[in-house]
Amino acid sequence: MLLSWAGTSVAGDGHQHDHDHDRARQALEAGEVLPLRTIIERVERDYPGQIVEVELDREHGRWEYEIKLLQRGGSLLKLKVDAREGTVLGVRGRKGGGQAERSRRGGADD
Repeated sequence: MLLSWAGTSVAGDGHQHDHDHDRARQALEAGEVLPLRTIIERVERDYPGQIVEVELDREHGRWEYEIKLLQRGGSLLKLKVDAREGTVLGVRGRKGGGQAERSRRGGADD
């Protein structure tokens, strides 16, 4: 299933990891989130680079994908994406030299 990439990063013995996958699968089946493939296609279209990490979390009463993307030149972007609508809520990043960059859409809280 596409959500096999999604889940919260959790240290531990793996049981929490299994639970995260179950929660993600249930959210997809209930129509609460878009498939990860749909989200990735949108992100790659608007933010070129290599996706290095994806998490699915419930934040502020809604499901959000957090996507870390490595761009050409060494910039690392962290995107917050509304998992139901697919809209980018915010973008944070570091340029290759370590300079911070931030942009928000839709009033998302960090």
